[in-house]
Amino acid sequence: MPASTELRNNGASIEDLTMPLARTTDLIATARARHAAVPAFNIITMEHVEGIIAGAERAQAAVILQLSENLVLYRGGALRPLLAAARECAAAADVPVSIHLDHIQDETMARAGITLADDFGVSSIMVDAAHLVYERNVEQTAALAAQAHLSGLWVEAELGAIGGKDGAHAPGVRTDPDEASSFVDSTGVDGLAVAVGSSHAMTAREAVLDIALIERIVSRLDVPLVLHGSSGVPDAVLRDAVRAGITKVNIGTALNVGFTSAIRTFLAGNPNSTDPRKYLGPARDAIADEAYRLCVVLAS
Repeated sequence: MPASTELRNNGASIEDLTMPLARTTDLIATARARHAAVPAFNIITMEHVEGIIAGAERAQAAVILQLSENLVLYRGGALRPLLAAARECAAAADVPVSIHLDHIQDETMARAGITLADDFGVSSIMVDAAHLVYERNVEQTAALAAQAHLSGLWVEAELGAIGGKDGAHAPGVRTDPDEASSFVDSTGVDGLAVAVGSSHAMTAREAVLDIALIERIVSRLDVPLVLHGSSGVPDAVLRDAVRAGITKVNIGTALNVGFTSAIRTFLAGNPNSTDPRKYLGPARDAIADEAYRLCVVLAS
């Protein structure tokens, strides 16, 4: 880079201020060896990215930044700018940060993400075909996992319905250990998201996890388990789940609750304010606080 365009801070170039991106497979392996879990945070805005990294740095914890299919669609369907922003922020962090593509149902988007992975530091992907019948879930997951493995990605998939609050808590909506074992053998995935009582988008922390089921699934599988819908799970139960064998914990709604609450509070007290920085700053701080708290919970 020419000296005239080189960005400097106390004499150091921007390259000196960044670190190589962490790889999800390494973060998972380290957490598994320590009987802990890696927090995997879903991002929506730049405030999410900055807040998550700030909280992780405060806790001195490794984290995963997750870009979901819903995020990509919300941002107009373009992967490159989102991945570029996540990559640069992750590389500037002083803790290990990996980048993960989350809940990718669209095959075209999944293949595009795999193709772009090396250029943008993506090291893992969740192939989400759980909405399909079992046989089709296996077929689609296996095909995408094979392509992802050629690019060196760690691959997560889902078995069992982890949907809305009513569905996830309905009787019988759970991952079957025998089916999970067969699914992993048939698809070659590296991690499995299981339905054990949590649910996406819960704002009340009242989910009751089936810890015994987690233990039974762990006894049948050689791959780490992933918990989705953790925002509805009390801290003590999260710790029990990690002790039982959960190694990656997805977090989204808990961040958004704090983010939105901070914005509401500011605007209620400042109804004439028009500068987004005035309310997005506190919202980012709320995300940092929640990310820090959950990093500590999952490390303990």
